[in-house]
Amino acid sequence: MAENLRQHENTSSIGKKISMKLYLSSYKFGGNPQQFPALFGDNKKIGLICNARDFSPEEEQLLKSQEELAGLLELDLQPEVIDLREYFGKEKDLKIRIEKLGGLWVRGGNVFVLALAFKKSGLDNILRNALRLKKDFVYGGFSAGICVLQKSLKGIEIVDDVTQTQVAYGEDAIWEGVGFFDYTLVPHFESDHPESAATNIEVEFYKKNGITYQTLRDGEVIITEIN
Repeated sequence: MAENLRQHENTSSIGKKISMKLYLSSYKFGGNPQQFPALFGDNKKIGLICNARDFSPEEEQLLKSQEELAGLLELDLQPEVIDLREYFGKEKDLKIRIEKLGGLWVRGGNVFVLALAFKKSGLDNILRNALRLKKDFVYGGFSAGICVLQKSLKGIEIVDDVTQTQVAYGEDAIWEGVGFFDYTLVPHFESDHPESAATNIEVEFYKKNGITYQTLRDGEVIITEIN
């Protein structure tokens, strides 16, 4: 697919500009993958989070993790896997580890599983608070890895199975994301992806309920900042 890149600038901050860069991709690294490593400063260390697949068998999780590691290495980044399950109830330890990194890459899967992993590990708080004060930190991800950043997850149950949190963690799903933006992201829209047909129904739900949304086709990326 030809490159289709969207760039948005957030200029809402007042005074000294301190920002966290966001690389929001529909699928994988998008149509122009080199745009992602170009966002990094001197610190090329990046944490890889694959917990959106925690409902899958362990061997499948390992395979997906290895695929993402290979992709990050090809972009001349220095990846290390961060399994959020190891930090459930240990937010301070996770914060110490993440503060040593230049960014995160969060792969897709089930957004409800991922959102619960964020909450149980405290990564949602870390992103909302500490990292918003750290200049040049990069958050990148695709599919569930970007939808988890929005405020509400309502409507995503049309595409993602909300009961998978019981499979992954034995707990009910939560319906709130990190809260970086109020609108809803719809990845895989009109794309050659197994979830594409369901996204049409998802979009109709948002239209009917007056919910602001942003569609992304596979290959498209939104680059923006949180100030």
